[in-house]
Amino acid sequence: MDSRKRVLLVEDDAHIAEILRLHLHDEGYAVEHAADGSRGAALLEEGGWDALILDLMLPGVDGLEICRRARAMTRYTPIIITSARSSEVHRILGLELGADDYLAKPFSVLELVARVRALLRRVDAMARAVARDDGAVLSAAGVRLDAMQREASIDGQSIVLTPREFDLLYFFMRHPGKVFSRIDLLNQVWGYRHDGYEHTVNTHINRLRAKVEVDPAEPRRILTVWGVGYRFAAPGDST
Repeated sequence: MDSRKRVLLVEDDAHIAEILRLHLHDEGYAVEHAADGSRGAALLEEGGWDALILDLMLPGVDGLEICRRARAMTRYTPIIITSARSSEVHRILGLELGADDYLAKPFSVLELVARVRALLRRVDAMARAVARDDGAVLSAAGVRLDAMQREASIDGQSIVLTPREFDLLYFFMRHPGKVFSRIDLLNQVWGYRHDGYEHTVNTHINRLRAKVEVDPAEPRRILTVWGVGYRFAAPGDST
């Protein structure tokens, strides 16, 4: 039985697809390529994928619809969007639909492979943490996270988090009161460190605060430690 991680690559540019397939194969992944959205959607439905690399602009079913379908499935599959649509609105839309990461074309193939590797490490680490924490239902400061079901609520009201927002909040809640720098968070939550990517952490913190704080301008749950980084409220903090 093939024990390699299975990657579904949905990309209509044959040249890019072949380069990615070769590099991912060299990394030890089993890669299945779909050259259009309809074929990609059909392969997705077969299930059993460990990662999905997805272009947005596809013939047939578009990438955003495939992303929607992936997130409607029971099994959580890490998704990296690769697209020439580099505008902020498309990036945000892809992330809101549940993508874990986004690379605008042209991109470094080596960086994409590194991000796939990091995403798979993160998923494995989350699974180990859930098993170690006996289901990993965390509750603090009015926030409740169910890591097994990947569900979140604030004061009993369900909220919708993107995969990265969920993992970031989960990481904070497992370490209440501990301060983490942006680089710490990149390493621990994103699974990789790239110089200049610290702004990604800021963006996700701001988006997460908009969902979990009564007043994001005066946060009481995800706190800034000026000149150092961020921390989640400790039990003794006023919220």
